[in-house]
Amino acid sequence: MEDKERVQKIVEILTKEYPNAKTALRHSNPLELLVATMLSAQSTDETVNKVTKTLFKKYQEADDYANADLDELECDIKPTGFYRNKAKYLKGAGQILVETFGSRVPDTMDELTMLPGVARKTANIVLSNAFGVIEGIAVDTHVQRLAKRLGLTHNRNPDKIEEDLMKLIPKNQWPKLADLLIFHGRLVCKARKPLCANCVVSSFCPSAFTF
Repeated sequence: MEDKERVQKIVEILTKEYPNAKTALRHSNPLELLVATMLSAQSTDETVNKVTKTLFKKYQEADDYANADLDELECDIKPTGFYRNKAKYLKGAGQILVETFGSRVPDTMDELTMLPGVARKTANIVLSNAFGVIEGIAVDTHVQRLAKRLGLTHNRNPDKIEEDLMKLIPKNQWPKLADLLIFHGRLVCKARKPLCANCVVSSFCPSAFTF
């Protein structure tokens, strides 16, 4: 079976397994999604959602981040980890949003990746979930791991992995593939001990039962 056919089978099966697969980050507008996604680096969605429940009441506009006291912002996001860098990124992003984009979150890949702390993964999540714009595939640690285990890539660089996956599946399915792999990675194909006996796509996986 060719890889393109195999990916379609995997998507079909995982769609039935996870019919509600979508980003778990709580948000009500593009700015909130951008901030939540930036905070999710090296953190869990559960932790981010706990932090943003309060954060989004305090910081409601790009101006709020642009004018934030850095020490105070660090304290507000500390549970998400790497809070010093994240606070600098959020403040810097807020300043660029205010100065360059009229306080709005832009809806193109080139513009989003102008923001500090925003690479293709974050931009893809914001574009597809906030604007319905499909530019690529959000490659987080789960997608990286599963793409390799499923034999869909031999690359380690996230951008190269994204390119490999984009060649295997129609553009309109790019966001769905990322969401499905993320859900499956969290629940079954775990980093340390994948639950191959419980995996609904093990018959399409060259790494199944090899751990």
